[in-house]
Amino acid sequence: MISSNGHTRTISNSKERQKREARLKEMLPNNEDDLLGKAYDARLARRLLQSIGPYQRQLWWAIFLMVVSSLLGVAQPFIVGYAIDNGIRPNAPEVLSLWTMLFAAAAVGEWITNRWRIGIMAYVGTKVVADFRSQLFRHLHSLSLNFHNNYSVGRLMSRLISDVGVLQEFITWSITGLFRSVFTLLGIAIAMLLLNWQLALVTFAILPIMVWLTNTWRVRVRDAYRATRQRLSLINGYLNESISGIRVTKSFSREGLNMRRFDDLNHAYFDANVDASRLTAVFFPGVDLVGSLAMALVVAIGGWLVTGNALTTGTLIAFVLYIDRLFQPIRELAQRYNTFQATMAATERIFNLLDTPADIQDAPDAVELPPIRGHVCFEDVHFSYKDGEPVLHGITLEAKPGQRIALVGETGAGKSTIIRLLARFFEISAGSLTIDGYDVRHVTQASLRSQLGIVLQDTFLFTGSIADNIRYGRLDATDAEVQQAAEMVGAHDFISKLPEGYQTEVGENGVNLSVGQRQLISFARALLTNPRILILDEATSSVDTATEKQIQHALDTLMQGRTSFVVAHRLSTIVNADQIVVLENGRIVEQGSHQQLLAQHGRYYQLYTMQWA
Repeated sequence: MISSNGHTRTISNSKERQKREARLKEMLPNNEDDLLGKAYDARLARRLLQSIGPYQRQLWWAIFLMVVSSLLGVAQPFIVGYAIDNGIRPNAPEVLSLWTMLFAAAAVGEWITNRWRIGIMAYVGTKVVADFRSQLFRHLHSLSLNFHNNYSVGRLMSRLISDVGVLQEFITWSITGLFRSVFTLLGIAIAMLLLNWQLALVTFAILPIMVWLTNTWRVRVRDAYRATRQRLSLINGYLNESISGIRVTKSFSREGLNMRRFDDLNHAYFDANVDASRLTAVFFPGVDLVGSLAMALVVAIGGWLVTGNALTTGTLIAFVLYIDRLFQPIRELAQRYNTFQATMAATERIFNLLDTPADIQDAPDAVELPPIRGHVCFEDVHFSYKDGEPVLHGITLEAKPGQRIALVGETGAGKSTIIRLLARFFEISAGSLTIDGYDVRHVTQASLRSQLGIVLQDTFLFTGSIADNIRYGRLDATDAEVQQAAEMVGAHDFISKLPEGYQTEVGENGVNLSVGQRQLISFARALLTNPRILILDEATSSVDTATEKQIQHALDTLMQGRTSFVVAHRLSTIVNADQIVVLENGRIVEQGSHQQLLAQHGRYYQLYTMQWA
């Protein structure tokens, strides 16, 4: 009866696992993040070694210490055998003491050199990882918004944390560890041949079994490790999504379904780990078993030779010790295989990211944009985010210094694209865009953006205090200047009522503040830089009517004397604009003042009356 219940449970568990695997296939990502890559890629290996180039001196010291520790480790069984043959006999206590001291010295020397080697490689690995993270961070900031729009944050974080972490483990443990295993293996084999070539051949006769066992395990464990990586990636992604979207989850009462999906992922990860553990549980005891068989053969044949005085007792004991040590580097090499393979995959992904060219770069002859008046000209500008999918068609638009330009139109008309081109977040496909006669493609990006004040629809606040966020674009601003900027946009009143005032922590992305308060802080941040051109992209769309009225007066003050580009869906906020540009499908269909456009009874009239209706 017990057996029957156990069999029933096994079948039930098997069926449940099959169902989980079927559900999991729909969620598995089909991208390079989960590939283990080639076992060895010479090009990637060279580039990885080049990254260690600045630390060649430390690396050569580590290699030297590795050679010394390996030689000392190989010498120890030989010392034991010689001590037994020459020291364990009457009237030879001095010889035994000498060889005992030599063995102790070799053991201590091996420990010291290993300790120094590991310490050096830990330093090198940590430094190389820090270098890679700095390179990746700088490179990510040099890439355009087009790249970031098409590359998920999760994958970028995987490069900076997971893949770089794989490199650290490889450099710290595997570079010298790999050579140490090979060097030790060769040293033991040579020592055994020198001691007694017949017993050495007996031992080596077992190695084909070891090679077969290692190769079989290597092939199967590769798939098992890939499965664990896939499932762990899914768990991390689902956790991030679930925690970030917890408000939506609770709003739609999705807790139960989300828990069931997470249970599927969690159990699938458990199953993959169990599979990998079973393979490990077979391989490593198998290696020990093969080692024990080799030792049994050597003891049997060696004992027979000792009884016939063809072999000394010390040599036999040295052989037994060598056999015990022979299979340790084999186990280590098997473990290093998957680490090395994962390193090749991580290295490829990191270098692919570093090799991604920045599609917007300062021209070789780019000049610093001098202080500007704010005269902006779009001349027959065309643009597309993707080839064959144009977004703007021949935009011609002039904004004189101090003018307020309002961009209106339905979603997807091209309003936000125009201001992104003005800030040179993207490169125009054709035509020209000039500021005070300077083509934006021929000035440095830093000198251009330093004279722009940008407030986006999606306000982002950084972890830190309110003062830190207002001061973000101008770090040398005084506390008085920060407060003055906040007062001008109407943010000072609510800030002063907070327990810690301007030193109040905003939390992650301003979670401790309301949407309207975050928007007001972003206004103050833009104002503090004293921009010559002001860009407002749906800047009041996230605030309530009362707050909108509160900041509208501040905005009028802010835009005085500055060329302003305002994107707004609430047409009531732009009735005083000098020019209202109506866009439709990437083209300018109407242009003029509020009263002029209403009098035309055209597209703007329809949009305006539709909102009031």
